[in-house]
Amino acid sequence: MTVLALEIAPTRFAAARVAADVDADDVRTSSIPIEAAWAKCRKLLEETAEGGEVESVGIACAWPVDMAAGVVAPPEVAEWQTGFGIVEAVQGLFPAATVHLAVDGVCLALAERNIGAAVGVMDSLSIGVSNRICGGITVGGFAVVGRTGNAGNIGHLPVPGFDDPCGCGSRGCLDAVAGGESAMHWARNLGWAGASVLELVASAQAGDPMAVAAVGRAGTALGRAIASAAALLDIDLAVLGGVMAEAGPALWEPLGAEAATYAQVSYLPGLRVVPSTLGDLGALAGAGLLAMSSQR
Repeated sequence: MTVLALEIAPTRFAAARVAADVDADDVRTSSIPIEAAWAKCRKLLEETAEGGEVESVGIACAWPVDMAAGVVAPPEVAEWQTGFGIVEAVQGLFPAATVHLAVDGVCLALAERNIGAAVGVMDSLSIGVSNRICGGITVGGFAVVGRTGNAGNIGHLPVPGFDDPCGCGSRGCLDAVAGGESAMHWARNLGWAGASVLELVASAQAGDPMAVAAVGRAGTALGRAIASAAALLDIDLAVLGGVMAEAGPALWEPLGAEAATYAQVSYLPGLRVVPSTLGDLGALAGAGLLAMSSQR
């Protein structure tokens, strides 16, 4: 029997079999098309299944999701912005399969808790910082889902000291400051000439002053947001992954300084922020764990 994991991320579709012998080289990916998004996604799943009888599929999708209805509406997939029934579509493709859906942050929290940097930790915060920011919360060893399935969305936590307009319609959200796309545009307004988040991270690693300033600003916002979330949730561990987390001291030094400055309540003396060990596969791995849950 075949078990599949599917990730619908802001920049890609990704799919993989869930098995002990699967590694990063076995992950199939595709860019998000302008049109016919489900056809592209279906082809990716069919190629990954390789003709096997699919027993279970776990889906991690960028917010927003309606987990109960099985509907997703990621802004980057133009055709799905008013809602797409991904669970029904995958069920139609694999009629014998059980299909599970969760927002990418919940899947990230599942992965960090079970196979990542939060193994053995009952309460933690998991954050992915790439083009956009996703987050997941683990409380008592369980990933928090929330009323609609979008719990843990730290990207839309307002950050003290910032007023940048956010795509959600609010201002000062963490994603509007520290998300890779936002940081890249901020750097370009300074005169930085790059065109991608990967280039921004590479420039910051190389010491480019404009890239360092943009990434440092992101680190400052992340440190403040993590301290706020830690105080709210009474956690002492945050795991940070994604492309932006690879920027090195330009991100991590201001992040650590701000987290320490803002985490002043008496029950947060040992707040730690550590790098993820899962690379860019955290949400996909969590989708695999979600799929496996139907077999337990």
